Amino acid sequence: MYRQFIFDFFGYLVIFYSIGIVLSYLLMIILAGKNVVRLAVTKDDSFKKELLYTSPYIPGVSIVAPAYNEEKTIVDNVKSLLDQDYPMFEVVIVNDGSKDQTLQKLITEFAMVKIPFDYVEKIHTKPFRCVYHSTMPEYFRLYVVDKENGGTKADAVNAGLNVARFPYFINTDVDCILSREAIFQSIMPVMHESDVIAVSGAMTMSNGCEVKQGRLLNHRAPWKLVPLFQTLEYLRSFFIGKMAWSAINGMPNVSGGYGLFKKDVMIAAGGYRGDSFAEDMEMLLDAVKYCSSVGLPHKVVQIPITCCWTEGPDNLRILYRQRNRWGRGLLQTFSRHWDMVFNRRCGVVGMVTLPYIFIFEFLAPFIEITGFLMLIYLLFTGGVNYTAAIILFIALYTFNLTLGTSVITYDYVSGSTFDRFKEYFKIAVASMLEPFIYHPFISVFSLIGYFKHILNTRSNWGAMTRKGYASSQQQPTQATNTPQA
Repeated sequence: MYRQFIFDFFGYLVIFYSIGIVLSYLLMIILAGKNVVRLAVTKDDSFKKELLYTSPYIPGVSIVAPAYNEEKTIVDNVKSLLDQDYPMFEVVIVNDGSKDQTLQKLITEFAMVKIPFDYVEKIHTKPFRCVYHSTMPEYFRLYVVDKENGGTKADAVNAGLNVARFPYFINTDVDCILSREAIFQSIMPVMHESDVIAVSGAMTMSNGCEVKQGRLLNHRAPWKLVPLFQTLEYLRSFFIGKMAWSAINGMPNVSGGYGLFKKDVMIAAGGYRGDSFAEDMEMLLDAVKYCSSVGLPHKVVQIPITCCWTEGPDNLRILYRQRNRWGRGLLQTFSRHWDMVFNRRCGVVGMVTLPYIFIFEFLAPFIEITGFLMLIYLLFTGGVNYTAAIILFIALYTFNLTLGTSVITYDYVSGSTFDRFKEYFKIAVASMLEPFIYHPFISVFSLIGYFKHILNTRSNWGAMTRKGYASSQQQPTQATNTPQA
């Protein structure tokens, strides 16, 4: 009797949970679509560029990128960051105690010398050593901060913020490739609304693309399944999820791979947390909490334009490390910011976004895996209602295809991440296969991350094998990320 009650209860829970997910995503599709269309209709880059280049009030932007043991790719990567079509910016590379030739290669290639610098520690970091500046006129925007290794990306970025001169900064990774118009596209919301404290640009996978001297020669979707599924996942996150949250000013985070921020607000909020597994999400929540506490109007915006390409995990082993850490980060974030949940002072983020993420993202791996195990049990015991199960499966799978179609449509309307329309056929295939091949791994990896955080198991990225790009590297390279605590 009790067993039947438990099965019935869980069966109804799964049905209503699935309905909740479908309805919430339908609402997101509508909100995101309105936002995408509005921005696409008002887009006139030539006029906006003319205004920016002739205005005396153009805001300066500092690109802050940590570097740890990046000797094999550092020169091309820095040239990529310097290749921005924007009149007032600087690039601040933070050498986070590299043990290889990263710093020496920067000094040699860009003719860098130490300069006197009044270092003010607005955010506490590991000890600062010195600042280098390029003596070559074509690289006058380049600065390199040398510091002791802090063990986390957060510590390095905070040191970069202590040095950055301009009122806005972009946080990115040194191995990311930015579009030439990344700053220009990200600064537009700031020019339109004074309340904007952060702007998120879309990101996607660079796996399989060709690059020369830090510039992408083509924009293609990967052929390999793991990075292809991630490409779909990124497009869905940026063009549906975050576009919808942006429409109601409920953005939960701005990716650590690429985002533009108002520097004084982020410093006042404490910068990035060095002990966090999800420093990007926690920093934005800290900023929202700070603005709410002092009565400062604030808005976080997602733009439907791909600004950054990053080389993602190429196999399940590396993907496991990444998603394990993301799972730990999500649990850690809720444990630290639970006071924001249903907190009216925190606006939409507190009242809507965080409760939604807790119910439909944090709890999802528990419900999905438990449901799968219960289905296996019922199959062996003959307790499956096949008619109901088939109807539920068809409904959810049809909605998944609708979601994939919406992602492709919004990306294309926004200007297209890819340079060939047929690349979308790969995305469509990934959308059809993802529920069976990719998503189960993500659920398991996230759940393991939860338990590892509860058990306080040590976690680190280890060495990530980067396959490189067709025209720039013939051999895979080992890029050792900054060690994580």
